[in-house]
Amino acid sequence: MNIASHLRGSLVVLSTAGLIACSSSPTSSERVTALASELSVLTPLATCGELEGAIRAMALREMHQTINTQEESLLRIAQAECSSYGYADSQNAPSAAGGAAAEDSGGAPKSATGTNNQVSGVDEADFVKNDGKYLYVVSGGALRILRSWPAASTAAVAEVPIEGTPKKLFLDGDRVLVYVSVPAPASGGSDPGAYGGAPGGPGYGGGSIECTYGYGCDFRGDGTATRLLVFDVKDRTSPTKVRTIDLSGSLVAARKIGHAVHTVVSQAMSPFPGLQYSPTSLGNGLGYGLGCGMSDDQLVDALAAFERLRTENARIIQQTPLTGVLPSVTDSAGASPVADCQNYYRAALGDGGEILSIVSLDMSQEKPANAASVLSRAGAVYASASSLYVSVPHDFAGYADYYAAYGQQEVSTVHRFRISDDAGATAYAASGSVPGRVLNQFAMDELDGRLRIATSSGHVPDPDVDNTLTVLRQNGDALEPTGAVSGFAKGEDIRSVRFEGTAAYVVTFKKTDPLWAFDLSDPANPRIAGELQIPGFSTYMHKMDDGHLLTIGYDANDHGDFAFFDGVLLQIFDVSNPTTPTLVQKTKIGTRGSSSEALTNHLAFTYAADRGLLALPMTICEGGGDGSYGTDMTFSGLMVFGVDVAKGFTELGRVAHPTGPDGTGYDSGACGNWWTNASSEVKRSIFMDDFVYSISESVVKVQAVSKLGSDLASVPLD
Repeated sequence: MNIASHLRGSLVVLSTAGLIACSSSPTSSERVTALASELSVLTPLATCGELEGAIRAMALREMHQTINTQEESLLRIAQAECSSYGYADSQNAPSAAGGAAAEDSGGAPKSATGTNNQVSGVDEADFVKNDGKYLYVVSGGALRILRSWPAASTAAVAEVPIEGTPKKLFLDGDRVLVYVSVPAPASGGSDPGAYGGAPGGPGYGGGSIECTYGYGCDFRGDGTATRLLVFDVKDRTSPTKVRTIDLSGSLVAARKIGHAVHTVVSQAMSPFPGLQYSPTSLGNGLGYGLGCGMSDDQLVDALAAFERLRTENARIIQQTPLTGVLPSVTDSAGASPVADCQNYYRAALGDGGEILSIVSLDMSQEKPANAASVLSRAGAVYASASSLYVSVPHDFAGYADYYAAYGQQEVSTVHRFRISDDAGATAYAASGSVPGRVLNQFAMDELDGRLRIATSSGHVPDPDVDNTLTVLRQNGDALEPTGAVSGFAKGEDIRSVRFEGTAAYVVTFKKTDPLWAFDLSDPANPRIAGELQIPGFSTYMHKMDDGHLLTIGYDANDHGDFAFFDGVLLQIFDVSNPTTPTLVQKTKIGTRGSSSEALTNHLAFTYAADRGLLALPMTICEGGGDGSYGTDMTFSGLMVFGVDVAKGFTELGRVAHPTGPDGTGYDSGACGNWWTNASSEVKRSIFMDDFVYSISESVVKVQAVSKLGSDLASVPLD
C-alpha cells in the first residue's frame, strides 16, 4: 500500500475560520499573503460562550498539530534505512562553546541617576528606585526604605516584611507599588493561579530568573501568580499598605506613564489534564519510537492507535467543563476588570495555550483596574507613551501556509495595545506579523505612529540564518508593513539593536561584529547606510551623544569558521556619519568567564552623561581565553570609569563586593558563566553628585567617586 497516502489521509486539516490551514498543497503567494494578514488580526470575544469556544478550538488545534507531527515523525522513521537513521545530524549540532573625598551638599543632591529606561517618560519596573533623598529596595523578602542623602548618613529607615517573593517596584510621589511572586494554587475558582500555574511549575520557559535578553530564554514569566501591593510612604519611616491586587498570571513586564501602571502577565491554561499524545502501545505492541524498518501492516496499526488517541482527546476537549481556567483579578479597590468575560480577544493563529493580559491601574487613586486579554502566549514587550507592543514568536511546525508568506522557519505576531497616562483607556488596537523573532525590547521602537522592528530567523551556526528590519503602520486593526530591509548579515544573528530617531543600529555576529547603520527617514524605503566589521560583539548599545554609541559586549577569538567569546568589551563608536561608522575607543576587561549584569540587562548600565561617568557591575576572571574559561576571579563588585570620546575609558576605581564563603575574597567557581547568562554580585548602581551607590541583593555600599575603595556607608539588605 502507499503509506504516505495513508498518512496524508489521516492528518487533520484545520480551516482558517478560527484555526490554521495545515494543507501541504501549493498555495499562491497572493492567497498566502492574505492569509498571513488575516491571521494576525485579533477577534473580539463578546460572550463567555465565544470565549469558551475559542479555548476549546485552540486546544483542538494544538492537539491535532501535535499528533500530526508525531505521525509524520513515525513515517520518517519507518521509511528510513535503519543504518542511516539516528544520530548522524548530531555532528552538525551547535557547539556548546561559542563559540580628596567629596563632601555632601545640602538637603538633596544636585544630580542623581535613575532607572535606565529605554523610552524617556516611560518608567520600567525594577527592584530599586531613587528619588534623590531615599532609596526604595525590594530584597530579602521585604520592602526597604533607605535615607540616601547626605551620602555618608545613608541608613535604613523602614522595613516592611512581605509574604511571597517581592521582585520589582514603581515609585510615584508618596506611593510605592511592589510586585510580589506568590504560589499559584493547584485548584479553585477565583484564587490567583487557580488554573494550576504554568506548565512545569515555576521556572518554565526561561526559568525563575527574569528573561531580559532573549537569545537564551523566553519572555513568558516564571509560572507563579502575581500580587501588587500599593503603599502610602508619605511617612518614609512607616509605610502603610493601601491596596492589594491579585493576578493569576505570571509577571512578564511592567511600565508606568504618569500615575498609570501597565502590567503584562501571562497565564498558561491546563483545562484538559486527561490529554495524551503518545500511545503507550501501538497496535501489535510495538513501542513508539522503535519504528525503524516497520512493515506496512505495523505502520497502519501504529497510525490507527494515534487516530484512536486523537478521537479520545477531541472528546475530552469538547466535554470537559471549563472551570477555574480564566484569569482572575481580585482588587481591593473594586470590581474585577476580567469578570463576565470582558475585553477578551482571540488570535486566529492560536499563539499557544496561554492567556496574555494587560492590567492597568492608577497609583494615585483607588479606581478599579482595567484589563485587556488575548488568547496568546507572551513575548518581548516594548512600550512608548501611547503604545504597548508584544512580539510573540512561533516556530514552523503546523503553520506551513502561514510561514510560506515569508519563506521563513520563524514568524512573530505583534500585538499593539493603546496605553497612556489614563489607566482606564487601555485597549487592544491592532496586530501584524513579521518574519523571525526579536532579541529583546530594544529590537522594537515606535516613531510617528510606526513600529520599527528588527528580527532574526534561525541561530548561528546555521548558514541560513537571516535578518530583517521592518516598518509597520496601523491600518484599522492591522499592523501593515510599509517597508523592510531583509537578507542582511546572512549566516549571522542579531546580538543588539538600538533605534535613535530615524536611525537604527544593529549588531550581528558569527565570528566578527558587523555594526549595521540604517537610514529610516523614509519609512517606505528603509535602507542600510553603512557597516563596520570588528572582532567581538555588543550586547547593549547606549546613546552617548548625538554622534556616538557607548556599548558593552564581548571580545572574540577568531578561528576561521567560528569565534570564541572572550572578556568583557567596552567600546565607543562614532556614528555621526552613518555611511562610515567607526570604532574610536575600546577597552577589554578580564578573560573568558568575566561577566556583568549589564551585558544582558540594561537596568544595570549606569551612565551619567553630564558627568562623563560610567558605573558597571563586574566579575573579572583571569587566566582564560581562546575557548578556555578563566580560573582566577580577581574582582567582584562595581567598576567606575570616566568616559570621553577623545580619551577613551579611564578607570577611576572599584567598589569591592567579596563573594568568598567567609565574606572576604572571591569565589572563582563563578568564572564559568556562559555569555547569555551574564550575572554579577552587584546588580545596580546610582550616582548622586560625587558619590556612587553600589547595590547587590544583600548590601548597599556608598563611596565617594574621588575615593573609591573606602566605604562611607554600608547598609545590609538581608
